[in-house]
Amino acid sequence: MISVVVVFFYYIFSRRITIEPTCIVQTKIKTFLILKLILQLPFPVIGSLNGVHMFGSSHGVSLQSTTTDDAKIVWKVFHESITLIAVSQDDDADDCHMNNLLNLIASALVLLCGIDEVSNIKNVERFKKEVKVCMQLVDRILESPETSGFSQLTNAVDIICAPENAILQNFLDAFAEAAESGFGCLFVERKVCVATKKWWSMSANELVLLNLLLTSLTPCSSRDIPVFLPDTQPAIPHRLMTFELTRNIEVCVICGPSPSLAELEPEVVRFWKPAYDSLRTVGRLSPRNFPTNIALDHNLLGFLLVNKETNRCLHSVNPSLEDPSHLGETLSIHQRKEVLKTFYKKMVGNFFASSVSGSEMGPAEFSHQPMESYITTETHKCYTLQSGPYQIFTLYTDSIPTYAMRSVTQRTLSYLTKDKNVSV
Repeated sequence: MISVVVVFFYYIFSRRITIEPTCIVQTKIKTFLILKLILQLPFPVIGSLNGVHMFGSSHGVSLQSTTTDDAKIVWKVFHESITLIAVSQDDDADDCHMNNLLNLIASALVLLCGIDEVSNIKNVERFKKEVKVCMQLVDRILESPETSGFSQLTNAVDIICAPENAILQNFLDAFAEAAESGFGCLFVERKVCVATKKWWSMSANELVLLNLLLTSLTPCSSRDIPVFLPDTQPAIPHRLMTFELTRNIEVCVICGPSPSLAELEPEVVRFWKPAYDSLRTVGRLSPRNFPTNIALDHNLLGFLLVNKETNRCLHSVNPSLEDPSHLGETLSIHQRKEVLKTFYKKMVGNFFASSVSGSEMGPAEFSHQPMESYITTETHKCYTLQSGPYQIFTLYTDSIPTYAMRSVTQRTLSYLTKDKNVSV
C-alpha cells in the first residue's frame, strides 16, 4: 500500500495569521513530490516529522500531538493510507481544533476524489494528479481569519437569517423538485440562506465542506462538478450543479445522472426571476447577517451563535445599527472576527463541548458542567454561555460594566433564538 503524507504548516504572527501549506506525497520507496510549495522547508525537518510518527507506529505507540516552546504538532492517519501533519504556533487551545481541521482536509480529498481513490492508492502518479484538484478547497479551509467565516472552526455551517427566507424557501423547493433532486441550497455572500430538508439532513462535515467548496471556486454563471458525500455516500459519485442568480448569490442542487446542466439552465430564469427583489434584499443584509428589526445592545461588537443540534452558526461583527464612534476607539471588523475566533478556541475543548469532534474530552474532566465564562482586557471584553443546544460567544467594548455582560448576553441569546425570522 502506498503511504501519503501531507504536511500543513501554520505561522501565526501577532494579530495576523499567515497560512502556508506544503504537501508532500511519500511512497514506500521514499520518493517525495512537492505538490505545492510556498515555504522552503529543510528536508530533514520534513523527514523527521514523518519519521518519528512511523517509529512510534512500528512500536505500537500512536503519536497524536506534541508541543515545543512555541509550537504545536499534530499527527493523524486517515483510511490507513494518508497521514496529515499540522504544525502551528502553540495557542494553548485544545487539540480538537487542529484535529477538526485535519478531518476537514481528509474529507475534502474524499469529497472530490472518492473514498476508493483515497483509501486504495495503487498508482502514485495518478493520485498526484488527482489530488491537485483538491488544493483550492484545502486553501479555502486554511484561509486567514480575516477573510474566512466560522464554518471550519465550529464545524457548523454559516447562515444568514432574513425575513425573506420563508419566501425564498418556497422558490428553492420548487426549483429542486424541477431538478429532480432532494438536495437544494441557496447561498448568499458565502453563507446558507435556505436549504431543503434533505440538504440539512447531511452531516456537519458535509454541510461545511460543500459551503467551503462553493466559496473556493472562481465565480461563474453555472457549474457541474462531480462530488462524493464523505460521510453518507463516499463511494457514489454525484453531480453538484450551481447557478449564479445575481452577484454573490448562488443556488445549487445535488443530482444524479440527469438532468443535464443544459437542460436545467433555462429553468433558472423561470423559477428565480420573480424572486429577484427578495434576493437583493437578503444580499444587502450582509455582513450584519440577521434582521434589522432586532436591536441589540450598543456595547456589543460581535457575536457567534452555534446550534449543536442543527449544525448551524450565525455570526455578526457588525451587529449594531448605531454609530459606535461615540464609544471611543474600538476594534476593526477584522480584529473583532479574530477575537471571537480566539475566544471560541479558548472555551471549546477546554470548558465547553461542541459539534467539533473530540471537544467533549476536556470538559469531561470537570466534576461539574461549566455553563458560562468571560474574559476582560484593556481593549475589549468577552462573555459566553450555553443554554440547551445553543452556545453564544459575545464581544463587547471595554466600557461595558463586567457585571452587566451576563444579562446582556442572556438577552441577546433570547432575541436571536425567539425571533420568527431567525432559524439557527
